[in-house]
Amino acid sequence: MINMLCSNQAIENNHSETVNPTPKRILVVDDDDSMREVVAFCLQKFGGWEVLTAPSGEDALYLATTELPDAIVLDMMMPQMDGLTFLEYLRSNPITVFIPVVLLTAKTNLPESYLFPKLGVIKTIYKPFFPLELVQEIDLALEW
Repeated sequence: MINMLCSNQAIENNHSETVNPTPKRILVVDDDDSMREVVAFCLQKFGGWEVLTAPSGEDALYLATTELPDAIVLDMMMPQMDGLTFLEYLRSNPITVFIPVVLLTAKTNLPESYLFPKLGVIKTIYKPFFPLELVQEIDLALEW
């Protein structure tokens, strides 16, 4: 299903795969297994990026500290540790303080959005999204 979704989108938009000469590493954080898989697959296939995944904020903090990804794609609504709490922990650690974050959320009204620039959020992308547009928006936001 993932391959079909991404492949059909590429055919519809008449785009080909993008391969970067030096792959960047992106950490995808989402508690929804299917969403995490779709996002990771499309970032690998169309962005040519190396993708790490985490099902929770706790796991993501560990990976951010040990793997030092070039960027993080973060779901805002997760159990135990939501996206805002994750961002506060991420920014409080001198090792991870400079990792840029792209939010991926279904929530269109984010009352805490005024905090995002201080927390290193460079872009907010709303679900649902088109796979190729997701890659393009992340690419533009990170200036890769």
